[in-house]
Amino acid sequence: MMHTVRCPALVVAAPASGSGKTTLVAAIARYFTRQGKKVRVFKTGPDFIDPGFLAFASKQPVYQLDFWMGGVAHCQQLVAEAAADADLILIEGVMGMFDGQCSSADIAATLGIPVLAVIDAGKMAQTFGAVAYGLANFRDDIEMYGVFANSVGSAGHAEMLKASLPEPLAFCGYLPKQTDLSLPERHLGLVQARELADLEARLDLAADLIGQSGELVMPPAVEFERAAPPVHPPLLAGQTIAIASDTAFSFIYQANLDLLRALGATLTMFSPVRGDALPDCDALYLPGGYPELYVDELAANTRLQRQIHQHVAANKPVLAECGGMLYLNQSLTDTEHRRGAMCGVLDAQSVMQGKLAELGLVEAEFSNNERLRGHTFHYSKTESNEAVRCVPQSQRGKKMDPVWQYKNVIASYVHWYFPSHPALVAKLFRGEG
Repeated sequence: MMHTVRCPALVVAAPASGSGKTTLVAAIARYFTRQGKKVRVFKTGPDFIDPGFLAFASKQPVYQLDFWMGGVAHCQQLVAEAAADADLILIEGVMGMFDGQCSSADIAATLGIPVLAVIDAGKMAQTFGAVAYGLANFRDDIEMYGVFANSVGSAGHAEMLKASLPEPLAFCGYLPKQTDLSLPERHLGLVQARELADLEARLDLAADLIGQSGELVMPPAVEFERAAPPVHPPLLAGQTIAIASDTAFSFIYQANLDLLRALGATLTMFSPVRGDALPDCDALYLPGGYPELYVDELAANTRLQRQIHQHVAANKPVLAECGGMLYLNQSLTDTEHRRGAMCGVLDAQSVMQGKLAELGLVEAEFSNNERLRGHTFHYSKTESNEAVRCVPQSQRGKKMDPVWQYKNVIASYVHWYFPSHPALVAKLFRGEG
């Protein structure tokens, strides 16, 4: 059964990365949230870090949208479910508006959502209008709602930019060139939201500045077709899954958590960095993040290391993704050549490096044509003596770093997207995969 729901919605896109999409979407979310609106935000692509800021700004969970990783129907369902109880939907685009195999433009065209283009205008004047015109007219299946200017020098500069726009493009406001609005970065992207003590003040300032420009109004409603949500058999009923969750292990898809609960699992979060013990559990999930920034804290939590060894020795399942895998290895050496002892569960060593080691959407066949999709993005190299379970391939067929297995530990550089194969995920967490 399908029924129609309506909700104002925008895809926020840009000519290129670094134009200020995350800052603007977070600011808009905070601007309308402070007016009592319920704002639901999505991120195009498999990114983990931007959603942390967007969730903080909107006070709502943020989901990723990728047509290859999750499927078009899955993405449509996520947005339609949000539209059923939200006052506004914002979708942050990825890279340049037309870049990639699931671009911001693809998202807008497939979901039927108009685009708000944000353009870094710090070093341009009338050319602003030409760039906006190109974005609006490059494809004829895109509806351009309006244009927003970032890094504006003054109110007079803003008026110049506004005057450059051809009909019917609307000027939707601007943010000034202001250093305390920018979000700090590190490898893999922005610094995590939970690491910024002044994030609340930054978002409130950005929302105030948007309000002062006086141009931003609620967009018109978009119609979405909402299907009944999928019903999953309780394949993990009675199972408790312990999940590492802190600044070292934070790369967790909200859709993954939703699916585990839908399969019947009870989820228990704990923090290795803060010295937590391993909760009583049937399975352990170690997601990715930044363990290389917390080598000393992780090495000091020897109680947890002993408990994980006992968990593995009891043949209980462990799923370790990227940083979670690094934590299970013998050691991790950071970019300053400092070597920290990790859990030592896996016969493997990892070393951080200054350049990107691997990036891309991947698919791995575990057994009997059962495939799981996900994403890899890492700056480390690993030498492992563990058995290779399977070798993921990129969308273009390139062989990526292996999936290793030891007892019931499945470890790899891949951040798996569980909704791509719920039954296989249940097998992995039951130790049957």
